[in-house]
Amino acid sequence: MSGFLDGIRCGDCECSVDWGERRNAIASVAAGVLFFTGWWIIIDAAVKYPEEADFHHAYHTCGVIATLAFLMINAVSNGQVRGDSYSEGCMGQIGAQVWLFIGFMLAFGSLIASMWILFGGFVVPQKPIMYPGIAIFFQNAFIFFGGLIFKFGRTEDLWQ
Repeated sequence: MSGFLDGIRCGDCECSVDWGERRNAIASVAAGVLFFTGWWIIIDAAVKYPEEADFHHAYHTCGVIATLAFLMINAVSNGQVRGDSYSEGCMGQIGAQVWLFIGFMLAFGSLIASMWILFGGFVVPQKPIMYPGIAIFFQNAFIFFGGLIFKFGRTEDLWQ
């Protein structure tokens, strides 16, 4: 999955753009836009519905956990997980793999919890205002996919 931007062709035009060199920049910008959009959506919902009855403030926990998972997933490089560039420290390669696993568990957990809040808190009770539940889900989905793009869309070969 880490090479998905290598095969992009810009049609049959004669432009000499080498996407391989700009892969890290494109992936970083795309991940940043997704992360920003997720937080922008939830801030909009919080401003639009400030009442506790419409939008419970505890629902922000999913977004905070998704942000923490985003940081945890991207704090460990692929070389550290494979054991290529990281052998010191208290746990070495195993510690990096455990850290990455916990980060992915938090990311998936926050995405599942946001779906639970959407359906359990807004769809099933048939509340007249459904936008806060949709905003919570989209915030977590955008942060999740932004984290995946930032982790697997970049290549470490260009760093050396």
